[in-house]
Amino acid sequence: MQLDNPGQIPWYFKAAAMLLLITLIIFGMIVAKPILVPLAFAVVVAVLLTPLANFMETYKVPRFLAAFLSILVAVAFVAGLIFFSYNQIIGFADDISLIEDRLNELFDQFNEFISYWFEVEPDAQLESLEDAVVSFLRDNVEAFTRGAMTAATTITMFFLIPIYVFLLLIFRDFLKEFVFQALDRDNHSGKVERVVYKVKDVLQNYIVGMFLVICILAVINSIMLLVIGVNHAIFFAVFAAVLNVIPFIGPILGSILPALYSLLTMDSLIYPVAILLGFYIVQLFESNLFTPTIVGSRVSLNPLITLLAIFIGGQIWGLAGMILFIPAGAMMKEIFDEVDSMKPYGFLLGSVSRGMAERRSAMAQKIHEYSERLQQKEKERGQQKKKSNRKKKD
Repeated sequence: MQLDNPGQIPWYFKAAAMLLLITLIIFGMIVAKPILVPLAFAVVVAVLLTPLANFMETYKVPRFLAAFLSILVAVAFVAGLIFFSYNQIIGFADDISLIEDRLNELFDQFNEFISYWFEVEPDAQLESLEDAVVSFLRDNVEAFTRGAMTAATTITMFFLIPIYVFLLLIFRDFLKEFVFQALDRDNHSGKVERVVYKVKDVLQNYIVGMFLVICILAVINSIMLLVIGVNHAIFFAVFAAVLNVIPFIGPILGSILPALYSLLTMDSLIYPVAILLGFYIVQLFESNLFTPTIVGSRVSLNPLITLLAIFIGGQIWGLAGMILFIPAGAMMKEIFDEVDSMKPYGFLLGSVSRGMAERRSAMAQKIHEYSERLQQKEKERGQQKKKSNRKKKD
């Protein structure tokens, strides 16, 4: 085939080459999963622990000792989370007999309703359905508990991660210099150095911000469920707060589980209705105040990209990919925003804020306006700090 312009490559050749490259990258990520997953977790943890290690080193603590103490702090934190999750799941599993009794009672009431209003005997299939539901709950609660704890243990206690983190913290300056030399060999623009520092700050701020949002939601959800009188309120509150990372689907699943539990264990329909209403109000504040103020001022992925990141990460690396691909998307957005040819892709990854205010409810609009005022004050404070720092330097 002859080209009109020999120096020009047809667009379909470029598209085929891009698809081939993406396929090879995904295939390599799947094949190298045992190596890349612990290394990726180690990079994230090392970036988060770098400020703590730097703080210790300012007080003349040797670098290897600062790295070791930082890892001990992280291990203690993760161990506390595992202990808390284990106790909450075990306590929830102990109520399976109560749920079985409540299900039997609901099925009996349903049978009476059919017999009274339709003057027919309940079909035998209804009884088999009841037996199937009860047996499913009885047989799978232990598997659910064991599977949840196995997944948490596999991720958090993977023995290579602390070793990788320790080495990354010790050789962080050496690795940073390698990146500068490899990507900016002329050392004229300094753009690579600026992008590296911004990506590091974005990763730290994004993960810390999401963690703060989860903690705030866990406290608010716990207070709401305790006031309503739901058993295992802390478990449901933390579970819903963690699921809130998943846009749209997460908040719905987080509210349905305690609502169903209250429906099965409590005598009135007021309780599940109150739970759903409470989660709706909390979600309004989270989406319009907490996340935009704490996380959105730094970086924010739009819900479509977040869902795609979770889905693609789950297909490639399983549960680990669902966790890692969200901060990876935040880092990619920051890199795309700094490269002129990639700015449209950074725009695609970013949050969709224009035009959304018109479709909000009155309450959500007021919360959003208050959030914007807080963000504006934060920007003004940041500008004042920069001016004061410049004056001190002068």
